[in-house]
Amino acid sequence: MKSDFDEHGYIMVRNFLDSKELLQIKKALEDYDSVTGKSYKISDKDGRECRLALWSHPGNDVTGMVARCEKMVNTCEMLLGGDVYHYHTKLMMKNAETGGCHLWHQDYGYWYKNGCLFPDMLTVFIAIDRCNEENGCLEILRASHKCGKIDHLMVAGQTGADIDRVMDIKNSGQCPLEVVEMEPGDALFFHCNLLHTSGPNFSPHRRWAFLTAYNKASNNPVLVHHHPQYTPLYKVPNSAILECTNFTDMTGKDFLDPKNDKTVVSVDRNDNDGSPEEKKKKSSEGT
Repeated sequence: MKSDFDEHGYIMVRNFLDSKELLQIKKALEDYDSVTGKSYKISDKDGRECRLALWSHPGNDVTGMVARCEKMVNTCEMLLGGDVYHYHTKLMMKNAETGGCHLWHQDYGYWYKNGCLFPDMLTVFIAIDRCNEENGCLEILRASHKCGKIDHLMVAGQTGADIDRVMDIKNSGQCPLEVVEMEPGDALFFHCNLLHTSGPNFSPHRRWAFLTAYNKASNNPVLVHHHPQYTPLYKVPNSAILECTNFTDMTGKDFLDPKNDKTVVSVDRNDNDGSPEEKKKKSSEGT
């Protein structure tokens, strides 16, 4: 797994969450008073929308048990080669027939600007629903993490990688395009410099995904920003996912309010907030 991650920039773990674990996390995510009610809209370049809920700390609910469980954290620590901490988790919601796309980007394209000096970071993308081409699954350029950080530019409400550079990488023949189709419960562990995108959801089926980002403890950001600096992560056994009965208490999770974050453009946000100069600096993290 470590060799594949280093070589290709990702590993896929099928059935990472079994059917019972998946039911647990869906129960928590679909409760409007817990997670979905904290979400906000972001728009793509064509005016289509996704909803996003993002929080800084795992907490003690079922979603926190997933982010803190040994099979998640231990795998990330082995892949990155050291202790990690929870950088943030988000629920990405592409609803049926309306969900927007996300531009080609690297997660480190955002996180570099947050004062993370090294690309010692990764994301775990867990499919809550089936993800396929029709409903806007991930597409990646295999091994593109070896290209280093690409310049990122503002396009509409998103920050995307320099598309000319992306096309050069794609057309080189060294980083083939892969469409990442996933079944519910599958998990993709991918490097923060892996180039990825996702298309719009034209299908009658929603595409929800649960993503947790981890940062290596030694890579403590030098800037105070909207994601946490190093915070000790307390692991729990894998059994905690099924044993947890907390589906609604979101204490300590620190949900992101887009009005307080200059790196997010939200459709819900007042268009008059901020000066024109500030608006030019805003971006949105997506997957």
